[in-house]
Amino acid sequence: MLRKFRFLLIIAVLSLFGCNNKQSMDNNQDPLQTTFGAFYQPNNTLFKVWSPVSEKMILRIYEDGHSNSLIETHDMKVNNGIWSLDLKGDYRGKYYTYQAIIEGATKQEVADPYAKAVGLNGKRAMVVNLPATNPKGWENDQKPAFSHANDAIIYELHIRDFSISEQSGLKNKGKFLAFTESNTSYQSTATGISHLKDLGVTHVHLLPSFDFRSIDESQLEQNQYNWGYDPQNYNTPEGSYSTDPKEGALRIKEFKQMVMALHNHGIRVIMDVVYNHTGATEESNFNQLYPGYYYRQNSDGGFSNASACGNEIASEKPMMRKFIVESVKYWVEEYHIDGFRFDLMGIHDIETMNMIAKEVKAIDPSIILYGEGWTAGASPLDESRRAVKNNVNQMNDFAVFSDEIRDGIKGHWADHEDKGFASGKPGMKESVKFGIVAGTEHPQLDYDKVNYTQSPRSNGPWQSINYVACHDDLTLWDKLDISTDRPKEALTSMHLLANTIVFTSQGIPFLHAGAEFLRTKNGDSNSYKSSDAVNKLDWELKAKNKEIYQYYKQLIKMRKEHPVFRLKTTEEIQQRLTFIDTPDLVIAYQLDGRNLPEETWKTVFIAFNGSDEEQVIPLPAGEWETVLRNQHFSSSAVTDNILINPKTALILKSR
Repeated sequence: MLRKFRFLLIIAVLSLFGCNNKQSMDNNQDPLQTTFGAFYQPNNTLFKVWSPVSEKMILRIYEDGHSNSLIETHDMKVNNGIWSLDLKGDYRGKYYTYQAIIEGATKQEVADPYAKAVGLNGKRAMVVNLPATNPKGWENDQKPAFSHANDAIIYELHIRDFSISEQSGLKNKGKFLAFTESNTSYQSTATGISHLKDLGVTHVHLLPSFDFRSIDESQLEQNQYNWGYDPQNYNTPEGSYSTDPKEGALRIKEFKQMVMALHNHGIRVIMDVVYNHTGATEESNFNQLYPGYYYRQNSDGGFSNASACGNEIASEKPMMRKFIVESVKYWVEEYHIDGFRFDLMGIHDIETMNMIAKEVKAIDPSIILYGEGWTAGASPLDESRRAVKNNVNQMNDFAVFSDEIRDGIKGHWADHEDKGFASGKPGMKESVKFGIVAGTEHPQLDYDKVNYTQSPRSNGPWQSINYVACHDDLTLWDKLDISTDRPKEALTSMHLLANTIVFTSQGIPFLHAGAEFLRTKNGDSNSYKSSDAVNKLDWELKAKNKEIYQYYKQLIKMRKEHPVFRLKTTEEIQQRLTFIDTPDLVIAYQLDGRNLPEETWKTVFIAFNGSDEEQVIPLPAGEWETVLRNQHFSSSAVTDNILINPKTALILKSR
């Protein structure tokens, strides 16, 4: 009993101070100022790991990452909780594990949490010479020009979905290298990276591509599938997306080849990162080296679970915060990543997120940062400290997803039969307008009628990600189909209306991959481990819906060409965007483009008809011509009043 009490007391004291070693309190080596991992040189490799509660740390060296190939076993030396060992000789390509002994108990062998390379299924870390993983031309990799977050057009994409279809025309199906193949097509329509370039998106948001747990990399012939929100090794790419997951350095090189190919096609790369929880809990790399420290606990001492995945990371702990900040910086510096989407960002503390922003913006000010401004369950961290959407005004460099405009347009995400503005539900007008002004303060909004947020929250439009669908929940097509049960023509009208609202709104537009050709998952609302048949990008569907694709392409082109859709400040929105009184299921507003740099349209008039009836729209004084009418981009003069068809958008410009 005394032994157990002593151990718990050590845990409590070290958690309070973050990094003090029970064995060397007076030593001047500070874990917060130490870089951890395996540091390779041709004549030696230095290993460093933090575990202040361990009595002993064993380093094991293996020939490979998966077989019974043990070469050496070493006891490491400790100094202020930092275990280290400098091994002489060339250890490049060798694999290693750590095993801690804590309070007399031998813990499991684990990969180094700070590992930069791992072997099959991420069970062992690898000693890697990182410069040798650089593909040819990597030192000349150029990020596409980009200056302001509002100029982004984000395309959310799962790596396997992108290329796995037989119709993709891609050889490296389901792999990083699929992004390096250009000029591919199906029935004369572009596929792969050529599709992305032709569509005109500025950023590709890749679902988790770090090493995750759920895919058995030794059984890839079984065509396993997972979104990847179960992190295992944060600083290494996922092995199932490489051409040989047994080779730890190869996945690094192929990831870099993917990034360079996207950059060469004018597209920036955003990583979806999941620092809010780990895939394993008790058996995670972190927990085996320092039980409990890296996770928040409930009042009864168990793991708290705001992630709904079994645990939640304690980002406010000094060494956990250090790990997250350094991990994000590493992806920027080593892999040339251009942005990050933080899964369940509301679990993290505000101070950590602001520290991330400060560090990465110092490297590249054009990096985009955004996340889900909510949790999936209750957290012991006080909400005033959490990076939730209503605290985004305390995180000036971050944007949050606008679930207000999302559900305002299409209906509640969890109620499949609920409708929204685009599908004819009354009362959604102010929620949609909230998204149109990007969550900023606007005198013509009645915030009391907004669905989820009763006050402005954004410091400026760059803090709002506007969208109607993503990988989670039903695709937009499936949501409209289930909630309305209307024929294809009517569903198509609603689909186009929904994303036209998104792409003409202030803030940052976000498009779910395949929406541009009416993607369906046949009603599967949680396809995280469903088959390729459900999840794949169906290029045959693109060939069937060429006109829909062209509509989306033109919509993106219009937004990119006209700064009036990308106003930079709250004050500009207040001065240049004026709503016009309309019936409940109609929204209309005017944009003033006069004296706006690089804007060629003096005035723009926009109207959305979510009703099932034609609506007569009174136009402001002046001469007007059409830009978009009845789902067609065309130019013709219009009179003082104009009819707008049900479930369509109207865009006019002054003559």
